[in-house]
Amino acid sequence: MSTTRAHALRLTQLGIGLFLYGAAIALMVRAAVGVSSWSVLTQGLENVLPLSFGALTVLTSFVVLLLWFPLRQRPGLGTLLNVLVIGPASDLVLALVPEPDALAAKVLLFAVSLVLLAVATACYIGAGYGTGPRDGLMVGLVERFGWPVWKARTVVEVSVVAVGAVLGGDLGIGTLVATFAIGPLMHPMMPVFARFPWIPRAPEPERILDRIG
Repeated sequence: MSTTRAHALRLTQLGIGLFLYGAAIALMVRAAVGVSSWSVLTQGLENVLPLSFGALTVLTSFVVLLLWFPLRQRPGLGTLLNVLVIGPASDLVLALVPEPDALAAKVLLFAVSLVLLAVATACYIGAGYGTGPRDGLMVGLVERFGWPVWKARTVVEVSVVAVGAVLGGDLGIGTLVATFAIGPLMHPMMPVFARFPWIPRAPEPERILDRIG
């Protein structure tokens, strides 16, 4: 396979992963049984800033990038596209998908969004063009302290939930489930998306794969 074709396929994987990530967090908001940690923070910011959910997602992405410096993380193309794609994608899905009325439908929608979020994260990181601002924190902890991916992800999720709660973000049982489930769900998917048989192994997640097998 030519290098050009390999890059084209991985860029496609990156774009799909980022769009699905934005869609996943929007679906979780619409499920209304509690959102993921970063969405708790974003909803808290909605209480104090006159911006949309997606716009605040973009804004917080830039702020989180500042935390990369002590962890010695380097932004890549995936980092930039993460900042630019996920927020608008979430606003689009929020505009298209209404909140369901039945509790069973809400729980089902939440479950779908949770799995989709884990798949989307592994998908775009596995493309090999750099992590997004939020997941860069996770990767930085993995590399700097030798933690497994699930532990680093859980530490980040719990910390952000605490800040979001102070700002008045929407907490629920879904928040608790998402905080502790996303990391373990994503963990086994990382090698899969970084080692597709028809795409040469992506260079960026190789260091992470050394940690998780």
